[in-house]
Amino acid sequence: MDTYQTPLSSRYASKEMSKLFSNGTRFGTWRQLWLNLAIAEKELGLPISDSAIEQMKANLELDEAQMKVAAEEEKKRRHDVMAHVHTFGTVAPDAAGIIHLGATSCYVTDNADLIFLRQGLDLLLPKLAVVISRLSSFAQQYRDLPTLGFTHFQPAQLTTVGKRATLWIQELLWDLRNMERARNDLGFRGVKGTTGTQGSFLALFDGDHDKVEALDARVTELSGFPYAYPVTGQTYSRKIDIDVLGPMSSFGATVHKICTDIRLLANLKEIEEPFEKDQIGSSAMAYKRNPMRCERACSLSRHLMAIYQNTLMTASVQWLERTLDDSANRRVTLPEAFLTADILLTTLQNISEGMVVYPQVIGRRIKQELPFMATENIIMAMVKDGGDRQECHEKIRVLSHQAGAVVKEQGGENDLIERVKADDYFKPIWGQLDELMDPKTFVGRAPEQVDRFVKDWVEPALKPYTEALKDVKAAELSV
Repeated sequence: MDTYQTPLSSRYASKEMSKLFSNGTRFGTWRQLWLNLAIAEKELGLPISDSAIEQMKANLELDEAQMKVAAEEEKKRRHDVMAHVHTFGTVAPDAAGIIHLGATSCYVTDNADLIFLRQGLDLLLPKLAVVISRLSSFAQQYRDLPTLGFTHFQPAQLTTVGKRATLWIQELLWDLRNMERARNDLGFRGVKGTTGTQGSFLALFDGDHDKVEALDARVTELSGFPYAYPVTGQTYSRKIDIDVLGPMSSFGATVHKICTDIRLLANLKEIEEPFEKDQIGSSAMAYKRNPMRCERACSLSRHLMAIYQNTLMTASVQWLERTLDDSANRRVTLPEAFLTADILLTTLQNISEGMVVYPQVIGRRIKQELPFMATENIIMAMVKDGGDRQECHEKIRVLSHQAGAVVKEQGGENDLIERVKADDYFKPIWGQLDELMDPKTFVGRAPEQVDRFVKDWVEPALKPYTEALKDVKAAELSV
């Protein structure tokens, strides 16, 4: 069988996530599962000694010497599970004859994977909550700062910097919800035997079906799961991997969208990611401030989205009760997905905590485009003063084209309002032009939408993560 490999990306992930997908955690979890099985079998009447249980409990963690023994055994036996059955028996000799009793390899490999999936989500969810909290603070801070909206990356009606951030947050809230659902829906494979029939355990308990069901329930309980999947083949269905990595892949899409937006805004010099005092943007162009963090996040998020395809393809080719061509793939796919998501969350938190906004640049761009957007307001003001709508429309159309030519053909500033002020036709509303051109009158309900969104949607979603948010705040204060 395949030797478990810790992916290279663990170098950049958090210590907790790297440890979760380390060999030490994997093989230690196998030992815990063997202990749980032995405890349940003993409780249900199988002749397992107290000393066997105690020796197993005392040796759940593998030291370096045991890891070496297991590696040598695997070279000899070409079977990782049996190598570790033997190694465990060397430090728990009274249990050597009952370790793995009635079980198949997937009892430890699959149940351990389900444990890792759940614990991995337990690590990701609070970090995602922190990112949402940080972006929510950003949205509230800039709730009423007008900025040019873009559709097709062409200038559109105004929004606010804070309202735009709520679009990012909403997608992250959906990711939080979807990961929570996946986490809470996870079950346990339990004790099902070689093809899922529990035949070996039925033989152990002399045909007592009730005891076999009790064994499955008890091992599930000892392993901390609320339920076991009612039926399996040799493995748990690989559809479960799809259920877990689907929301994580969707999160990758969210990250890519957020960081692409920030990269576009950085090009406009309106918003930038954090840039360290001595950071170098380019080895040749010393002036450059490249959006390095956002580019890294986009790169890794594409990787996370692509990993999801592995789960779909693997689930689709599982023959009958199982086939082993899932194994090598999953031993890379599952850790890589969690490690990548972990890196993305750390990077996104760093970005969200240090984004720089340039109101003067934003204001200048608004001034370049707002005169065209204000034409309808000018027409309405003239009509209210007794003017003819069609005549006014024609007047403003001609002036707009003239101003547009100055911008596009001469490279000048938008002088539409100056042209309006120079045309006596518009004299009745000259005194209203400053009010008609106030950017804050063009943002609609954007500030109020931010307030309502944070109160009604963000705060309730983050409530379960209050302690995690407090811990992060305390860590910041201690620096």
